[in-house]
Amino acid sequence: MNFLDITAILLTLAALFAYVNHRWIKLPITIGIMLISLVASLIMIGIGQFIPTFDDSAEAFVASIDFNKALMNCMLSYLLFAGALHVNLNDLKSQKRIVAIMATLGVTITTFAVGTAAYYIFTLLNIQIPYTWCLVFGALIAPTDPVAVLGILKTAGAPKSLETKITGESLFNDGVGVVIYLVLVGIATTGIGNVTVTSVAHDFLLEAGGGILLGLVLGFICYKMLESIDNYHVEVLLTLALVTAGYRLAMSCHLSGPLAMVVAGLMIGNHARENAMSEKTRSNVDTFWELIDEILNAILFLLIGLEIFILDFSTPVIIAGIILIPVTLAVRFLSSAGAVSLLGKNKEFTPGVIKILTWGGIRGGISVALALAIPKDVDARSHILVVTYIIVIFSIVVQGLSLKSLISKSLAKAK
Repeated sequence: MNFLDITAILLTLAALFAYVNHRWIKLPITIGIMLISLVASLIMIGIGQFIPTFDDSAEAFVASIDFNKALMNCMLSYLLFAGALHVNLNDLKSQKRIVAIMATLGVTITTFAVGTAAYYIFTLLNIQIPYTWCLVFGALIAPTDPVAVLGILKTAGAPKSLETKITGESLFNDGVGVVIYLVLVGIATTGIGNVTVTSVAHDFLLEAGGGILLGLVLGFICYKMLESIDNYHVEVLLTLALVTAGYRLAMSCHLSGPLAMVVAGLMIGNHARENAMSEKTRSNVDTFWELIDEILNAILFLLIGLEIFILDFSTPVIIAGIILIPVTLAVRFLSSAGAVSLLGKNKEFTPGVIKILTWGGIRGGISVALALAIPKDVDARSHILVVTYIIVIFSIVVQGLSLKSLISKSLAKAK
């Protein structure tokens, strides 16, 4: 099946599921689409028990979609830029310390804490996964997903300072998480003897630092071009070119494309918005990127629901996934509490901030994509993928649907 056929089917399913959700179910659009696609997948698997060819065709279609490439090499650049475009830089600067701590130390600590806990849980359940691959699992589950977080926070009604903390962390921690993930995959596949502290530091500085620098350069160039004209058709096209070509340039130079797009989005959304765009251009740029964001979110969450077709479930692995849900939440709680404690003496926080940061640490498509990126000849891959999928589904559905209520209750208690 070619690219256009797959795109046509995905867009049609996303549109139909979005209609059903809006017309009857009335959940947040991304969660609604994912749940409907998940239920539809289960129904098709059930039908496949009686009509094997039906199940085989559906599974072949899902298997033909490279989720990792679709998200990491294409969709993520647009989604991150669209998210960063609406983050106020002054608000982000006011929360820079806690965002920096949670996006670096928080991700690193979570990687090793969750990975170590997973190793012992797998061992108790007689699931043989080497410790290094358990650390890879810790790395891919550590970052909160900016796509899922941004989509859910839109309707959560969080105070601006709290929204900036969660959004800022989620925009930056995936870049850090991906670098740690790549280092650990290298260790797991080639052995720790081939990896040195110097090489790890070099890779991190090159990918993360280089990505940030590239985002600044590309954002500045685009900003100066926007400043020199007043034509919203051309200006929208310039932002689209910035994301499409800029992300590909970052990836080809082995720099962090996600961090480059976040930085470029912050620059265009703040400096360019204030100094280089007319009111008409601002309106059209916002409308364009909001539409891109909604469409790609719909397709992404549809894909998460459909991925159940390619998973190989077994009782011990399902039990491991269920046990690791509270483990990941506990580690998230401890890292959030640690960050708040470090800064608590010099900064006031929203009431219930630790609980909200913990519950708002939503995992999503990035974790699934990284799990799918594990080489197919690795025995642990299928187990890690199933456990990741269970945690992501819980995170998006349970945490996502209850986050708004938690924020409202926390604010009500503070009054």
